[in-house]
Amino acid sequence: MILQAFSWAKPAATVAAFLLLQATGGSGLVMFLPLILIFGVFYVLLILPQQRKQRKWQDMLNALKTGDRVVTSGGIRGIIIALRDDFVHLRVAPDNLKIEVARSAIVSLSAEDKS
Repeated sequence: MILQAFSWAKPAATVAAFLLLQATGGSGLVMFLPLILIFGVFYVLLILPQQRKQRKWQDMLNALKTGDRVVTSGGIRGIIIALRDDFVHLRVAPDNLKIEVARSAIVSLSAEDKS
């Protein structure tokens, strides 16, 4: 009797029931979509730039040659006089001190002094 009085509400109730089913458990993908989206944003904003930086640093280490001016992670500036697999021999001014540092301790190449 009540359904006959509100016959116009039957299609709306069917649509509402369908939407409720979809929202509560109709699709697992919809529930995991925000998580997947957050992971994608973190990958693009954090992981990719770090991988690029690491690759650029590794390429710089592989391209080192005798005579290059470098800066170590401790702030020591020197000129490469010999290369080994894992170590580099540097000549450090002012007394031409020769030291051996790990290749991974080299942070960057320094610009040549023009003076």
